[in-house]
Amino acid sequence: MLTIDDCIALSDLTEDEIDAIAEHEHLPEMVAVELGCCLVHAADGPRRIARIIRDDIENARSHGQARHADQLVVVLDGFVAHHPAL
Repeated sequence: MLTIDDCIALSDLTEDEIDAIAEHEHLPEMVAVELGCCLVHAADGPRRIARIIRDDIENARSHGQARHADQLVVVLDGFVAHHPAL
């Protein structure tokens, strides 16, 4: 049986990237893994994931959650580093 950690490892995304997708789309983590996996392998998917993370950053800042926004900036930086075509 696969665990959630196994599924995240197979998605080509980090747990933090999955969490950002789940937060943005209001999805359970497992559904976010599936969505993220589909997006990261789609032609415009990495760009869409980066937009999702940017939206999460803006939302956190607008709600006075500076620490969370800073954490998401680190997630975005890591994502962009692995997808330099963005």
